[in-house]
Amino acid sequence: MAVKLRFRWTKIVLFLLCLGPALELGYRTYNTFHGVQPDLGVNPLEYLTHGTGDWTLRFLLLTLAITPLRKLLKMPSLVQYRRMVGLFAFFYGCLHLMTYLWFDKEFHFREILPDVAKRPFITAGFTALVLMLPLAITSTTGWIRRLGGKRWQLLHRLIYVSGIGAVTHYWWLVKSDIRKPAMYAAILGVLLLYRLLLWTLPGVRARWAEGKMVTAEGSN
Repeated sequence: MAVKLRFRWTKIVLFLLCLGPALELGYRTYNTFHGVQPDLGVNPLEYLTHGTGDWTLRFLLLTLAITPLRKLLKMPSLVQYRRMVGLFAFFYGCLHLMTYLWFDKEFHFREILPDVAKRPFITAGFTALVLMLPLAITSTTGWIRRLGGKRWQLLHRLIYVSGIGAVTHYWWLVKSDIRKPAMYAAILGVLLLYRLLLWTLPGVRARWAEGKMVTAEGSN
């Protein structure tokens, strides 16, 4: 009972921490558009776009990092928080899309659709978010039972493609200073290389498979 209570409180704390960046952006937006103080800088649209985009990538990478971390740190309980972190990645991705649809294009879909088609970085970002949608929908225990463990795991490997698309979106967006997208790309590369080694080296794969469990939480 004590373990369950501690786990519940840990999830509450994690939820509040994950929600913190959104609350901060909301507070800054309120201050800026209600004349309190210009908390979003001289270019509010750019601040919100980069802010929501950065947090989307951070949560995506953190979701991918949970699997190797729980193995390297010998903390299998970390997997219980993976679903929440993955859902927050999707949440911030949706906020990122909303800044584009609402503040940039004001929901003028006749402009939006051609823009997505002709600007590669928007296409890459939109693809990354669309691929996250089935992962968010099927993140529950019920969907694992419906799909079966192997099919569920295969579907949730879309997060790798989504991560590549998100990093590509940021890299193509930046015109000069590529330090931040390069940093995200390097982290993603390490996380994907870790999985590639597991799949290609029989000894490593066998040792990893011994402790692997299909859980209701998160994606790979």
